[in-house]
Amino acid sequence: MGRAFEYRKARKFARWDKMSRIFPRIGKEITMAVKAGGPDPETNPRLRVAMQNAKGANMPKDRVEAAIKRATNKDEKDYEEVVYEGYGPHGVAIVVETATDNPTRTVANVRHLFNKYGGSLGTSGSLSFMFDRKGIFRLQAEGVNLEDLELELIDAGAEDIQEDEGEIIVTAAFADFGAMQKALEKLGVNVISSQLQRIPASYAEINEQQEEEVMKLIDFLEEDEDVQNVFYNLP
Repeated sequence: MGRAFEYRKARKFARWDKMSRIFPRIGKEITMAVKAGGPDPETNPRLRVAMQNAKGANMPKDRVEAAIKRATNKDEKDYEEVVYEGYGPHGVAIVVETATDNPTRTVANVRHLFNKYGGSLGTSGSLSFMFDRKGIFRLQAEGVNLEDLELELIDAGAEDIQEDEGEIIVTAAFADFGAMQKALEKLGVNVISSQLQRIPASYAEINEQQEEEVMKLIDFLEEDEDVQNVFYNLP
């Protein structure tokens, strides 16, 4: 697989282990969901998704409840979702999704990191043609008859269904995200996480050393407190 692949894999598992980063990001998702649609998950599908993702990340229930309670406070800060696009070293396309209470601070930080690590920040929408937005649903495979489930998922808009290491990965079009979420709730399937992701339409061809340079920039972007997700066109 190569040194860069192993580096990226090790980095991924290290990131999953750093709950100090993951929980605040889910907390922001909960805050934005509550402020947009209220604190009742029964009537707020965005909040249901956020709570589902919190459960999948093993976020303690009392912490989730505290986040919902804080979000109902009118003095709790509002977060603005801002997307930044640019090129990393060696022409790798990078899209950075943020949730911030201070866009001036956030854009300054993101631009600084791009410049410092051999990249350049572009204009909004400049890379949209290079990524397709898809709904990615991770389901618990245990106890599920995949053959029976496939037909239901296809009817709900599934474009791809894969089984991998005890999970079922379902891909749906951006426009079908809500319909798929409703279908999974109706089916009573154990959903680990539901996310909108940006899937590269094509991938950059670079060597292992160049890839490590790109991943260094991505690491620092992901460490920024305002950054929610980073997508890039590396295989």
